[in-house]
Amino acid sequence: MAQNNQNGKMSREEAGRKGGEATSKNHDHEFYQEIGSKGGSARSSSDGNDDQDGKMSREEAGRKGGQARSRNRKN
Repeated sequence: MAQNNQNGKMSREEAGRKGGEATSKNHDHEFYQEIGSKGGSARSSSDGNDDQDGKMSREEAGRKGGQARSRNRKN
């Protein structure tokens, strides 16, 4: 379990755990399905669009990561 900081405040870990437990008590399974669906649809609409938010797509990140590893490999 997370320990309190020296100044008596709770840690981020403990705050997150408490918040998650409180949310879990206040909402049912359908709530989590709905927010998961919203997040999934928002994520899918932004995939592959480098121009929209300035982030590279997962496909491009994987390709670049593979190139970097192949350069460092010693045969």
